[in-house]
Amino acid sequence: MGLKLNIYRVAGLILFCLVFSFEGKCQAHYSSQVSFGVKSGADLSRMFFNPSVKQNLKPGFELGAMFRYVEETHFGIIAELNFVQRGWSENFEGAPFTYNRTIDYIQIPLLAHIYFGRRGKFFVNIGPEIGFRLDDVTHANFDVNEASSLPDFPKYHRISQYSEPVKQKVDYGICAGLGGEFSINTRNSLSLETRFYYGLANLFSSKRGATFSGSNSMVLEFTLGYWFRIK
Repeated sequence: MGLKLNIYRVAGLILFCLVFSFEGKCQAHYSSQVSFGVKSGADLSRMFFNPSVKQNLKPGFELGAMFRYVEETHFGIIAELNFVQRGWSENFEGAPFTYNRTIDYIQIPLLAHIYFGRRGKFFVNIGPEIGFRLDDVTHANFDVNEASSLPDFPKYHRISQYSEPVKQKVDYGICAGLGGEFSINTRNSLSLETRFYYGLANLFSSKRGATFSGSNSMVLEFTLGYWFRIK
């Protein structure tokens, strides 16, 4: 009986806090804010291959434009239009070979923007992303078509991905980021963000009998942004 009474008390307290919080928000007045910005940075990418391929993180570059709409305290939305470089770099475990594949995209994320603070803000961005492939470039210090016949080539290193064409022209997935924003004045601010992206589309064909059943992008991004508030 005592336990049930305590549960009812806790539930009542939570309900009271929710009602009080909602009433406070209803009484508050929020003025919407509209901002535009630009961003630039670097990323580290690799692929989730199934079966696996030995890899290192591949560095890339990104550049973009941003739009942000904030309707109320602590919440807004962000849309971006970015150019990004992704792909993978292979690990030959000390053998004198290099191979990396760079895939360029026009990328469009649409993100929920949750922030805390005023002059200095901590924020979380999360949401879906879609990318449209522009180019696919391979760099290697050996003939990828003759890899199996090279005398010093690692015996157990997978080579089937070298001849695999990129089937997927559109990549899509989920991204989430953490960062901070620091006001320069009432209309200008700088932001730093670390973001992780996981692609849900397979880069290569994954049909029955295909070489890879999974070939998904994984990217860690580091960017510096500049925001200008117009409203």
